[in-house]
Parts: sequence; structure tokens; C-alpha cells
Amino acid sequence: MRSEELKVKSFDMNTLSTAAKPIIIALWLSLLFLPFKGFKAAILFFAIFSVLLLSLKFLSPYKKIFAERLQIFSKKIYLLSVNRYPSIVIRSALLLLILTMPFMVRDYFIDVAILVGIYVILALGLNVVVGFTGLLNLGFVAFYAIGAYTYALLNTKFGIGFWSALPFSLVITSVAGFLLAIPALRLRGDYLAIVTLGFGEIARLILNNWDSMTRGPNGISGIAPPEILSISFGKLSHYYYLVFLFVILTLFITRRVYASRIGRAWVAIREDEIAASAMGINTTLYKLYAFAFGTFWAGLAGALFSGKMQFVSPESFTFMESVLILCMVILGGLGSIPGVIFGAFILVLLPEVLREVQLYRMLSLGVGLVLMMIFRPQGLLGGKRVSLRS
Repeated sequence: MRSEELKVKSFDMNTLSTAAKPIIIALWLSLLFLPFKGFKAAILFFAIFSVLLLSLKFLSPYKKIFAERLQIFSKKIYLLSVNRYPSIVIRSALLLLILTMPFMVRDYFIDVAILVGIYVILALGLNVVVGFTGLLNLGFVAFYAIGAYTYALLNTKFGIGFWSALPFSLVITSVAGFLLAIPALRLRGDYLAIVTLGFGEIARLILNNWDSMTRGPNGISGIAPPEILSISFGKLSHYYYLVFLFVILTLFITRRVYASRIGRAWVAIREDEIAASAMGINTTLYKLYAFAFGTFWAGLAGALFSGKMQFVSPESFTFMESVLILCMVILGGLGSIPGVIFGAFILVLLPEVLREVQLYRMLSLGVGLVLMMIFRPQGLLGGKRVSLRS
């Protein structure tokens, strides 16, 4: 009798805890909603979410059936994708849509598409450091700023055009990443993140206070857009194709490097640095490669940003930009190139879609990231979970 009573009590406690979890989640969401719409709206929000989450909880016994059907559906999609003919048709249709987009939409959507392309380049660069190598970098926006200001200063002070200044932006940004990596890579985990965060803030403060060179908080204006054979890319539709070509170049090179010996070494360091070192991989050298290669793309994105906006200021390179770029990598999936591109699309397009409800944009982003970390920590298109050990 005693054991049966204990079983009944344990069953009751398990049932209670199972029912309490959705209520706690609904309460947390309603507390976030409270400052925006008041107490009554928060109570209504809590009631609706409690009923919804409890319904999902009680339907959980059927999730096995749903998962099996979803697996069958995904298998059919995979078999369709490996078939060469449908894959070529889908890719050709997507490429045609991208190429004809400037002729079908307004300038506003072209401007957003250009911004998406610049952030895709940034996210792919950060993915080399965080996703491939497992090094947490919270100051990536500093290299974005260095690339942007290098082109801005060379163009406004010395009259150097975009194509002549672009190699300087790329080299200076890569060298800056390499020099930061030399002392920073002696650290691990959170300490490395703090050092990179500090470097990002130092770079922003220098740009903000060095008035004689960067014009301080007033920024640099009058930056010339790129030109080819006297054809200016100042028009949005022209700049769209330029950014698209650079996105394709970035995607091609990062995929090739990831599949090379260097990419395999980065993945080995990410998974287990001690084992990689024991196998003869020079972990310090390959980490330096990762920092330099990742920041190279940040310099490219910075130069493109300067050419598009024709104006740069320290306000464009705050810590929140680093967080946003890191969120793109995490949301799409650490180490996943298609996932990073998808994450950049979502986090650039989502604020534009929610512009009518501007107060709730960051709230929805925060809630979405928390739910992502709970239910799918590997990201939307990521594989197995990646740990940041170094």
C-alpha cells in the first residue's frame, strides 16, 4: 500500500509540473506584454496563451504520429531534391526571380534587398569565426566599421574610387582581425567574448571621438558610389546587382574553403581542440586564419555599406549590430551556410514586415530567440548542436 501511495503522489506531481510549464510560459509572455498594452490586455493575453499552450501539451501524445508523417514528407522532399531535373528547375526559377526583381518592385523593396545582401555577407563572415571554428566574437561590428571608414576616408580625403579603395579596405580589415586574434586567442570561452566585445566598443569610441580624422559623431558624407566605365552605381537597381554579385562570390569562396583542408581543421578545432592538436593541427595558426578570413568579408560589407549610404557615422556600428549579426548566425544554424543566409533574410525582413507595429518588433525578436533556444537550439537549418568551446 505504501508503494502504491508513493506512485500516486509521484504521478500527481508529474502531472502538476507538466501542466504548470505552459502556464509559466504564458505568464512570462504576458509580463513582457504588460508595459505595452496595460493590465487588462496582459490578463487576456495570459488567458489565450494558457489555453493554447495547454491544448498543445495535451495533444503531445499525438506528436509521434505527426513526427512520422513529417519524416515521410521530408524524405519525399529530399528524394525530389536529389533528382537533378527538378533541382535545376527550382534553382533556375529562383535565379530568374532574383535577376528580374528590380523590374517588378518599388525602390523601397530594392533598398531592403540590398541591405539583406550586405547582412548576408556579414553573417557569412561571422559564421567562419563562430560557426566553423567555435570562437565567440561579440565585436564583429568593429571590422564592419573599419571597412566602411577605410573606403569613406580614402574617397573623401584622397579622391580614390571604390575599386581602387576596396583592396585597402579588405587588407586593413583582415590585418586588424589578425592582430586582434594574436592576444585574444590566448583566452577561451567567455573571456574571449569579453575581449572582442571590448575591441568593438574601443573602435566605436575612437570613431566617435577622433574628430580630426573621422569627423566624430557628425560622420563622413559625400562618399562616391562605385563606378565602372563612367557608369555610376548610385541608382538602387544598379547597386542591387553589384551586391548580388558580391554575395555570390562570398558564398562560393566560403563554401570552397569550408570543404578544403582549412575548413576541416576549423571544424576539428570547434568539436575538440585538444584532439585536433593531438592530430597535428596547429590550432593557434588556424584560429588566426579564421579571424582574418572572417573579418575579410566584414571589410567587404563595410565598403559596400559606405558606397550605398554615401554616409557613415559611429551610430551605424553599435554593439547591437554585433548582436544582430550573431543572432542571424544562431537563428539559421551555427556552421550552416544556407541557414546563415536564411537567418539574415529573416532578421532583416522581419523588422520591415512589422514596421506597422514598431513597439513590438524587438519584443517579437526576443521571444522568438528564446523559444528557438528552448525548442531548437541548433538553429532553423542547423544540424547537430554546436558548442563554443574556445
